[in-house]
Parts: sequence; C-alpha cells; structure tokens
Amino acid sequence: MRLIGRSRRARKGPYSLTSREIEVLECVARGGSARKIGEILHITKRTVDAHVLSAIRKIGAVNRTNAVAIAIRDRIINV
Repeated sequence: MRLIGRSRRARKGPYSLTSREIEVLECVARGGSARKIGEILHITKRTVDAHVLSAIRKIGAVNRTNAVAIAIRDRIINV
C-alpha cells in the first residue's frame, strides 16, 4: 500500500491535497483501517485520522467513503 518516491509537497489540482493525504486516501480506498494504515505508513492512528479529516475538508466530502468516491471520480487516487 505504501507509495515509494512521492514528494511530500502539495499536489497540484483542484483540492491541493498533500502526497500523504493522497497516500492515506488510497489506503482507505483499499479497505484499510486507521490502525492498519498507521502500521503500514509508520505513523499513529491519530495522524492517519488527521490526514483523512484534512482530505475530507479539502475535497468537501461528508465522510471517508464520500472522500474516497470523490477522489476516485476526480482521478486523484487509483485503486
């Protein structure tokens, strides 16, 4: 699930998501829990939740599922 070689800078596009927010959304899209994503990315569950919440706000979604659906629709993530 981890993406190698991605820059930590904000990604261009309508939502200005960071590469980490995109990485976390891709993991969420694959069914990962915050705890499991944290283990994979070597960050805490709380940090995963913060990245998800930030992405939800930037995208204008109402929840995790909606954020993933918008990200897939707008080709921000690939699953």
